[in-house]
Amino acid sequence: MFLSAKLKFITVVYLILLNIIFSKQGFCATPDNNIIILNTTGKPPLNNEQMQGFMDQVALEAFRRIGLTLKTVSLPAERALLNANKLRIDGEMSRIADLQYKYSNLVQVPEKIMDWEFVAIGKPELNSELGWRSLAGKRVAFINGWKILEENITPVTEVKKVKGSESLFRLLLNKRVDFVIYERWAGAKYIKDLSLNHVTINLPALAKRKMFIYLNKKHAPLVNELVVALRNMKADGTYSQIEEKILKQYSDH
Repeated sequence: MFLSAKLKFITVVYLILLNIIFSKQGFCATPDNNIIILNTTGKPPLNNEQMQGFMDQVALEAFRRIGLTLKTVSLPAERALLNANKLRIDGEMSRIADLQYKYSNLVQVPEKIMDWEFVAIGKPELNSELGWRSLAGKRVAFINGWKILEENITPVTEVKKVKGSESLFRLLLNKRVDFVIYERWAGAKYIKDLSLNHVTINLPALAKRKMFIYLNKKHAPLVNELVVALRNMKADGTYSQIEEKILKQYSDH
């Protein structure tokens, strides 16, 4: 009996600890109907822990307008999608279109939160109007797992793949590559923070993709409300004001 009671005590303590860990990390959808937990994938100035990034502020205001409080977590990309699909979190803040066909429990909010522009950052003489062909014969680096880049960069381009943003821009800083391929606004912040005065963001972008909020299908009734909120924000100037406040400082790069 003593061993049985001890085993029960250990089990209870273990379950309590698990509950604390998961609640702190935000992996479980909250029972509070006024709170929504979304994963974020963007880097500053689009997302940050303090929720002061551009997409953070747009999403915060959109959810506020429909009477909900937004909280965020930052998980690895694939794990986050699986967690949202299983309702361990409530959804995703910014993903490309049509993921609901692969993740059947997710619902796309069909009003974009923003466009992501994939750009070549480096020497200024790149003729990016040629698109992916402009990278032929160049030394290029990008983050491993960015499918749009893996699928489009031509075989005649010399490619290095790295694990994260810091490694990516270190290659550029040390002139070990000619260009890094990255999201435009996050790239502009790295250029400013690292004082990379010898490089530029080559426009037009190599590719542009609309990004959308996704919710677990449990929250499907919120989709139309969010569409209206986002459209109203764009119509009444709120969206532009957030853009001006957060992104304008990086527009010169």
